[in-house]
Amino acid sequence: MTVGAEWLVDAWGCDPAALRSQETLQALFDRVVAEVGLKPAAPTQWKVFPGEGGVTGLLLLMESHLGCHTFPERGFAAFNLYCCREREAWPWEERLREVLGASQVRVTCLRRGVA
Repeated sequence: MTVGAEWLVDAWGCDPAALRSQETLQALFDRVVAEVGLKPAAPTQWKVFPGEGGVTGLLLLMESHLGCHTFPERGFAAFNLYCCREREAWPWEERLREVLGASQVRVTCLRRGVA
């Protein structure tokens, strides 16, 4: 028996301006939620770091959570989505190339609760 899946997603070569934009990242979170069929339990919490810094976001879901950390100075973003119920894989590679301009995306999916 599993208790869901967790996606660990690393994206490189991203547009630094997109990685500094809370609005861009909120739109990305909204798209994940809509396309995967998730239910937010509360509004997304954001920390936008000053100057050339990045953004950290965390969305509490009825199914668990979605988070991100961006590093504009490195063109890098890290995402984490954990769902306590099985879900279809979301097209991370395609979406992050489209929204953030990522040149490389690595997706790792872990089945949770497997003994």
